[in-house]
Amino acid sequence: MSEQTAPRGGMVWALVITSVAGFMAALDNLVVTTALPSIRKDLGGALGDLEWTVSAYTLTFAVLLMFGAALGDRFGRRRLFLVGITIFTGASAAAAMAPGIDSLIAARAVQGVGAAIMMPLTLTLLTAAVPAAKRGMAFGIWGAVNGLAVASGPLIGGSLTEHISWHWIFWLNVPLGLALLPLARLRLSESHGTGAPLDIPGTLLASGGLFGIVYGLVRGPADGWTSSLVLTGLFAGSALFAGFILYSVNAKNPMLPMRLFRSRAFSGINAASLLMFLGMFGSIFLLSQYMQGVLGYSPTEAGLRMLPWTGMPMLVAPIAGILSDRIGGRPVVAAGLFLQAAGLGYMSYVVTTDVSYAAQLPGLILSGIGMALFFAPASNLVMSSVRPQEQGIASGANNALREVGGALGIAIMASIFSAQGGYQTAQTFVDGLKPALVTGAAVVALAGVATLLIPTRRRAAELAAVAESTGDAESSGGSESDSVLEAASR
Repeated sequence: MSEQTAPRGGMVWALVITSVAGFMAALDNLVVTTALPSIRKDLGGALGDLEWTVSAYTLTFAVLLMFGAALGDRFGRRRLFLVGITIFTGASAAAAMAPGIDSLIAARAVQGVGAAIMMPLTLTLLTAAVPAAKRGMAFGIWGAVNGLAVASGPLIGGSLTEHISWHWIFWLNVPLGLALLPLARLRLSESHGTGAPLDIPGTLLASGGLFGIVYGLVRGPADGWTSSLVLTGLFAGSALFAGFILYSVNAKNPMLPMRLFRSRAFSGINAASLLMFLGMFGSIFLLSQYMQGVLGYSPTEAGLRMLPWTGMPMLVAPIAGILSDRIGGRPVVAAGLFLQAAGLGYMSYVVTTDVSYAAQLPGLILSGIGMALFFAPASNLVMSSVRPQEQGIASGANNALREVGGALGIAIMASIFSAQGGYQTAQTFVDGLKPALVTGAAVVALAGVATLLIPTRRRAAELAAVAESTGDAESSGGSESDSVLEAASR
């Protein structure tokens, strides 16, 4: 791996640059949802067209995450990060100026391409710029900003639409992107991965598999789970992804080495991330509608009332990062997931057609603290579970699993909601919401159990000592280096 020393002050600059870039990419997952009625009024289009303004971004973002990380490892992480910011910023301007619904959908798809390139590289560039002893704190701040973006998307989108115009949902990205380009060029150091050639067959199999699976998940609730396109996407995507796994086991230089999953740390934190996003995304998707459709709040009022949940990462995540530096990430992440599960379980118990805000508050606070405790240490666990030259693809894989988890969460919880209730009356909404939230709580609790598979800090230190003792094994390609990875699975 080729790496340069970061310029003086590089840690702070890297934190600012990667946090803002991550905020933009994460925000655009859900920022459009509350603006759909205004977009339809201005641009027209059927309900399916409006849904595609959300789905187009989700699809290209999730599908190309691993490919974007692989490109950065091969051609330079800073270089591809700049390319991603440029694409994302240009597409945001195109979306803001879209003359019709079709051009808006196209611009959203291109936005997803840019986000897929820059998002996984934020973690890799930040890891390279921050000393190991301070990464917990740095990932805490990065996680706080990204967690806030995910959870506050509907609030920001609703506020901008209600008080200015839906166009500003996209214009907001343009000055941020233009400011990041020179800063990233001057303040971030270049680094590369293993230098292996791009894995074209693996890229095609992984991208095709993710496209089919994510397409089926995001279109299932709208088009019906028995729709021929949805079923084709799910079955073909699953088959292609299974082919990707089989291919990667035997390939010489695979895009995602399957041996990484022999590490309990890597497998455990990725399973926890997928399950956590499944429970969180689905819950936020339904609770934001509950506050508006049942309790009668405006988009802005609903967003403000969810701040004890969505805003908590800004307060707690940096503390969580410091704690993970001192006691390890495993107990902090597990505690966060179990707290969030408790918060969702509490919400499922208290929601009614006229519940007071005071009664909801304990559940919102518990969920917020839990989410905050998850984000920072989870990122650190992902990046520390692999070799430095493999951190790019590890970040890409983790982000891809999070996106699949989010799409799966909305699909599953929307299906449970529809089967047990619906939008007909306030009571039918609550009837569907309660079992959906119970499901979300159970899934997040399962994520906490998955976290317990991660080796303890003492065990991780023993593995690091073994790795250090093997010294030159990695550079010589010997089997000693692989024995370290095998040890991590025990």
